[in-house]
Amino acid sequence: MPTERLTFPGHSGDTLSARLDMPDGPHLATALFAHCFTCGKDITAARRIAARLAAMGIAVLRFDFTGLGHSQGEFANTTFTSNVSDLTAAAGYLESRGMRADLLIGHSLGGAAVLRAAPEIAAAKAVVTIGAPFDPGHVTHNFGDRLEVIRKDGRASVDLGGRPFTISKRFVEDVEAEKLDPAIRSMKKALLVLHAPRDAVVDVSNATQIFVAARHPKSFVTLDDADHLVSRAEDAEYAADVISAWAGRYLDLKPPAPPIGAPEGIVRVTEADPAGFLQDIQSGPHHHAVADEPKAYGGTNRGMSPYGFVAAGLGACTSMTIRMYARRKGWPLTGVSVDVQHDKVHAQDAETAQETRIDRFIRRVTLEGDLDDDQRARLMEIADKCPVHRTLEKGAEIETELV
Repeated sequence: MPTERLTFPGHSGDTLSARLDMPDGPHLATALFAHCFTCGKDITAARRIAARLAAMGIAVLRFDFTGLGHSQGEFANTTFTSNVSDLTAAAGYLESRGMRADLLIGHSLGGAAVLRAAPEIAAAKAVVTIGAPFDPGHVTHNFGDRLEVIRKDGRASVDLGGRPFTISKRFVEDVEAEKLDPAIRSMKKALLVLHAPRDAVVDVSNATQIFVAARHPKSFVTLDDADHLVSRAEDAEYAADVISAWAGRYLDLKPPAPPIGAPEGIVRVTEADPAGFLQDIQSGPHHHAVADEPKAYGGTNRGMSPYGFVAAGLGACTSMTIRMYARRKGWPLTGVSVDVQHDKVHAQDAETAQETRIDRFIRRVTLEGDLDDDQRARLMEIADKCPVHRTLEKGAEIETELV
C-alpha cells in the first residue's frame, strides 16, 4: 500500500499534514478520515482502517486538524466549526486532484464533525461514525473542574490523555452551541454507526440518538468490548472489515477487467501488527484473510499459521479435484471433507546417510454418498492427482526480488 505524505491549506490557511493511502491496484473510490479529539491521523484505528480500505481499492486521506500532530496553527484558536471547515478544505483538496470524497469516516468528535460537514460535501455517498457523540458539547466532560476556569479566564490548560492542551472559551461555547440533528436529517447519505456498548468516554446512547435522527439507509454495528480509541488491533481490524464490507453496497467498487493474457492475480502479504506476527493477505481485489502465529510462539492467534495455509491449500485442492471427477462421472458423491495434519519428521538421506527433517502431510478423506468400493478407491487415486499435491511432491522453484 503506497502512502503519500502531503500537505494542504486548512480553514485558516495554515498548512495541514496528511497521508494519502493509495491502493496498489485500481483506484475505485476515495475516503476522507477525521480523527478523534486531540488525537491524530496516525492512531491505530486510522491506520488500520486506511490499510483495509486501500486493499479494496479505496484511497484514504487522513490528516491532522489545525494545531495537532504535524499540522500548523494554534490548537487553542480552533473550534468545532473550524474542524468542520478543515474537513471541507480536505474534500476540496481531493477535488483539486481529481478525486472525490466518496466516503466520510469520523472517529469520536471527528465523527460529529463528518456528520456536520456531510451536507456540505456533495460528492460523498456514505458516512461512517466511530464512537461519535450526538451532542458535540459532550467533549467538555473531559475538562473536569477546568471547565469553570475556562469560562472565567477565557482559556486554560487541560490534561487530556497525559498531554496538556490549551482550551479556549470560544471552543467551549462553539461546541456547546452545535446541534447535529438538522445536519443528520438533511445529509441524504447512507450512514453506518459503529459504537462500543462499554465505551467509557462517549456513552452508547449517543449512537442511538444519531441512528434515530438519520434517515434510511442506515446501519448500526456494535464494537462489543472495544475501548473508545479502538486501540486494540483486533478491534480496529474488525471495524475496518465492517466498514469495507458495508461501503461496497454504496460505492461502485467493481474493478476494471484485467487485460487479455494477464495472470489470474497476485497474493499480497502485508505486515499488520509490527509488535507481533499478524499479516494481512489480499488475493486480488476481493478476497482477504489474516495469518498469524499461536500465542506460544509470540503471535496473537488471530489467523491460521503459514503452514496452516499450506495445509488448507492441499485440503481444498483435494476436495475440489475429487468433486470435479465425481461430477464428470455422474457418481453419487454427496459430500467430501479432508482433514490435513502437518508434521516435521526425520528422514534418512540415501546419498549422504545424514538424517534430515522433511515435511509430512497426512490427509484423511471422508467420502459421503452411495458409492461402491471401486468408486471410492478410484476417488482416492484421484486425490493424489490434485495440482497442489503434485506441487508439494515435486517441490517448486522460488524466485525472490527486492522491490
